[in-house]
Amino acid sequence: MQFKIAALLTSSALLCASTFGSQTRPAQTTSQPSIAEVIRRFTEAETQNKIARNNYTFTQDVDGMTFGEANSITGRFRRTSDIVYDDRGVRFERITFFPPSTATINFSQEDMQDLAGVQPFALAVEDLPKYQVDYAGKEKIDELDTFVFNVKPKQIVKGERYLQGKIWVDDHDLQIVKVAGQAVPEVNDQKFPHFESYRENIDGRYWFPTYVYADDVLQFKHGDIHLRVVVRYTNYKKFSGRVRMADEGEPASEEDLKSTDKKKPATVKPPETPTSESPNSAKKRP
Repeated sequence: MQFKIAALLTSSALLCASTFGSQTRPAQTTSQPSIAEVIRRFTEAETQNKIARNNYTFTQDVDGMTFGEANSITGRFRRTSDIVYDDRGVRFERITFFPPSTATINFSQEDMQDLAGVQPFALAVEDLPKYQVDYAGKEKIDELDTFVFNVKPKQIVKGERYLQGKIWVDDHDLQIVKVAGQAVPEVNDQKFPHFESYRENIDGRYWFPTYVYADDVLQFKHGDIHLRVVVRYTNYKKFSGRVRMADEGEPASEEDLKSTDKKKPATVKPPETPTSESPNSAKKRP
């Protein structure tokens, strides 16, 4: 993200929100798996989530605002689009609402990469070698008991984007339900906000991102910018065409995409989104 007047499509500030239904789970009678087993199982689940999400249509709504003195709004960016398929089964983005931007932060290639990969973060089996994953303990968030892991890239490869932060893994389904951190590296004097990403259980099996929230002060050489972005992913629907797009170019079978467990588990509530008229104060980051 760069400090200049331009369009703000801040994938790095992307935010998505989920409202999960809640339901009491049966008590677990089996012993907890080892940490190594937890990591193995949630990365396998992440691989399936990535493949499955590429076979769903959904609506993506981005709402970004910049603030000045006394929390006055200095600019806004809005962009709503549907992620859909054409008659050949090719996935594409159809923009449905995109008024002229008045925001004071411009969109960069790194922001686009973050929009696609860092905010809706997925730590799949093939991504695990890129990250150092350290167990940080257990934490209860709302109705979920979770394993908490610190994650950071082992090394930075030019042109690639990474998450540095934390992930929360539900100890029942062993799937990631929350992500928090920052997209790295910061390049070309760009700044990227800290964010939180929440997921919702879809079709009783998959955990897809539905809400990402960032409210941060980005410290540029020419002055600080208070940025807030909320991104919501809604209307997830399984694509029913004959051709399906999979994560690595391989079509996912219909059997793989069937929901085998229709229970709706307990969930995590995202934070309340403040109104634009009365924004929360952003905390400065070191």
